[in-house]
Amino acid sequence: MDIPNTNAARADSKADLKTESKSDEEYEAGAVEHLDSDKQALPYVQEVPTEGVRRAIAPPALVAAMTPERRAAAEKALVRKVDLRLMPMIVLMYIMNYLDRNNIAAARLGALEEDLNLQGNEYATCISILFVGYVLMQIPSNLYLNKIGKPAVFLPSCMVVWGVISTATAACHNFGGLVACRFMLGFVEAAYFPGCLYYLSCWYTRAELGFRYSILYSGALISGAFSGLMAAGIVGNMDHLHGLRSWRWLFIIEGTITIGIAAAAFLILPNFPRTTMWLSEEERQLAAWRMEEDIGEDDWVDSESQSFLNGIKLALSDIKTWILLVILFGIVSSGSVTSFFPSVVGSLNFTPVQTLLLTVPPYVLCVITTYINAWHADRTGERFYHIVLPLTVAVIAFILAAATTSTAPRYVAMMLMIPGLYCGYTVALGWISNTLPRPAAKRAAALAFINCISNIASIYTSYMYIKPKFTIAMIVNCITAAMSILTATGLRFMLIRLNKQMDAADVGVVVSEGEEVDQHGVPINAAKGGFRYKY
Repeated sequence: MDIPNTNAARADSKADLKTESKSDEEYEAGAVEHLDSDKQALPYVQEVPTEGVRRAIAPPALVAAMTPERRAAAEKALVRKVDLRLMPMIVLMYIMNYLDRNNIAAARLGALEEDLNLQGNEYATCISILFVGYVLMQIPSNLYLNKIGKPAVFLPSCMVVWGVISTATAACHNFGGLVACRFMLGFVEAAYFPGCLYYLSCWYTRAELGFRYSILYSGALISGAFSGLMAAGIVGNMDHLHGLRSWRWLFIIEGTITIGIAAAAFLILPNFPRTTMWLSEEERQLAAWRMEEDIGEDDWVDSESQSFLNGIKLALSDIKTWILLVILFGIVSSGSVTSFFPSVVGSLNFTPVQTLLLTVPPYVLCVITTYINAWHADRTGERFYHIVLPLTVAVIAFILAAATTSTAPRYVAMMLMIPGLYCGYTVALGWISNTLPRPAAKRAAALAFINCISNIASIYTSYMYIKPKFTIAMIVNCITAAMSILTATGLRFMLIRLNKQMDAADVGVVVSEGEEVDQHGVPINAAKGGFRYKY
């Protein structure tokens, strides 16, 4: 591999450092001059030859000055530092996001329907209306987050608002009030999950991202287990306390906790690599360089370089976005069972408190298996089998649940369906960022668009869960999970073919001056430098 001259590397490095102190500039100059005097090749500088164009991918000076051993140690320390500040807080926030969204299922067992005199499909409407607001806001919120570049402010602010709305749900006295609260809750909560998917993809490389997505989504799974225990305690012990029914206490307590956690998040979360002030300058440069080195094209630089319309255009014009959409749509449709899980478990004819307690083990098993599956997927770099095999287990579970209402086999099916769905789901989320990595605006739009459209399934699935057997829902869930399996198979063959094209043609197109991507949306520098799709 050719190495560009040091002057070019120095110029590229300087361009990346727009706001340096005088001491930093002197340090950089000294580092580069030291490399000049030693006549050593920069260990992380790549040159990408194209037709008539020389493209250099040069690290910032502070990174270029590192020895390989120093670089490895610094990168390990950086990832650990970011993990400790970022991951626990966003998981805790997502626990509350999911809990505030789905606590209506537990409230139903606390006499919500009777107190508000809900009739016919009104309860199902209260479930589905949340996802109307959820769908409407996802793409605008993610593009706005990408534009401002301050997730440490934007995400906690949204959390405060949805915590207030969740708490206010306790004051509802009729169907209209409940519908209004649920719609606004979905509208505000929409910012969080796709925002976090994009947020993590700005900090972690493709080899690290899948496991972090599984850690994030464990917030939803832990919420499923924790909410059952919490709801059992509230429903069993707080009914009529101070004149309030237990379901009202459920909304008050959980909404208040949400607001408190959001206040702490303002102080703990980082922004993006270039805008996080509690990192040193060396750490900021290394964090940004890791992302550029992973793909071959720079990631988020500043708010001025982000374009709403261009990000949407790039995402929607890529066929891979639509294929990934079908995969996620099928999984989310099948995953609608979580919104009704207490009711489905209630079909086994246990008491309300026993039913809530029985919802806990499937989620505990799901957390364990999801971690293992995502960790192994990142370790091996394989995606397809880590999605399809768990979904196959879910298909078998849905068939079993539809075929019998006997207590033992149906509960076994419920133990398997949740882990089967979400083991595959978290890896599929990582497949989006792996397959549509750059530019940042495209990735933000694609993550929001796929998550947005896939959640449309949650609007109509609310009407499938018909008591007492829920057979129709189980059959439809089986079909949509099978659809995801078939579509994932098609995507795998497509990615294999695209990788072979890049291997054979060394990008697959003739590169003209100024061209940045090939016909598949792959950055030229990345493809020349060895980027290949993970499948």
